[in-house]
Amino acid sequence: MDTNALAYQIALPLLPEVGLQRTKQIVQHFGSAEAFFRADKSYILSHTRLSASVVDRIVCAREDALKRAYEEIAFVQKHAIQTYWFEDDNYPAILRELPDAPTLLYSKGNLHLSGHMLSIVGTRNPTDRGKQLCEQFVRDLAARVPDLTIVSGLAFGIDVCAHKAAIENGLQTIAVPAHGLDRIYPIQHRNIAVQILQNGGILTEYMSKTEPEKANFVARNRIVAGLSEATVVIESKARGGSLITAGLALDYSREVFAFPGRPSDLWSAGCNNLIRTNGAMLINNADELIEELGWDSKPQPVQTSLEAALFADLTPEEQRLMDCLRQNDDGIHVNSLCENLQSPYSDVSAMLFSLEMKGLVRPLPGGRYRNA
Repeated sequence: MDTNALAYQIALPLLPEVGLQRTKQIVQHFGSAEAFFRADKSYILSHTRLSASVVDRIVCAREDALKRAYEEIAFVQKHAIQTYWFEDDNYPAILRELPDAPTLLYSKGNLHLSGHMLSIVGTRNPTDRGKQLCEQFVRDLAARVPDLTIVSGLAFGIDVCAHKAAIENGLQTIAVPAHGLDRIYPIQHRNIAVQILQNGGILTEYMSKTEPEKANFVARNRIVAGLSEATVVIESKARGGSLITAGLALDYSREVFAFPGRPSDLWSAGCNNLIRTNGAMLINNADELIEELGWDSKPQPVQTSLEAALFADLTPEEQRLMDCLRQNDDGIHVNSLCENLQSPYSDVSAMLFSLEMKGLVRPLPGGRYRNA
């Protein structure tokens, strides 16, 4: 860990009028967070559209922001927390493609950001049917997709039910809270959070000492939606946080699925409306989800002479990518390809596009690819 670089990365969004999007713009223009901190007032004024008054406030706030950043680094080191800066290779590639992706993430646990990822969300007050449906759904998924990771928000109701079911069935699970890693909210879920650390991890964009305020729950939903290939809604009233997550998933061009309820079921009104308005695809069980996402699809084993000729023209990097695809008959997510090839998302994405144009690669739902 480069503590100096990390300190500037933590401190930059803390400055007045900076925030998420401006952080990315500053890093792109100045080359690094540190370069912006070291620039004097006149240079910042001449290279940004910030007003003189805002730049004055930024310059005055830099020392305090760095002090807070080094406090956070001490916390990170003491508790063995992993960090992910949006420009680094270890940052989840599937998140990096989002327009509002967090600039910095913190995680604790045994987290592996690869393989299939599925978000499961729903009401905080599920019926017995909803809880049983969630448990059976995760159990059936685990039997057919053992590399699956279940992502949710550790909230009451369907969230915690999905986490528990994942652990009970040997799946990795990721909790995305609306606060820092110095606490667990709600406190009633502390024991399950400890189990999650052994069977996945807790991932957040928030520093320690961040309170679980209402706005944070809405913001964290974009990580729940963006981290996964698809989002499944299990019971939701006509309005609720799970519907926000589903809407974000749609905005990110991710698949959304919902379990239907009876027309008279208040706890399924949100799911039924999603299905009615084509905001989600109706599913009744794990098999239907697996079929729709193509997780059990198999490539054609026969290679045509045209394909053979095209393979001869591949670069060494493209050949490595194709070798990786051939080892995963049911497809592999672009995030896993980046990890296996130790290549940045931009390079892997460009190669996939080129290979797709040659007819050698076939895209699958949820950001996955396989041999054509």
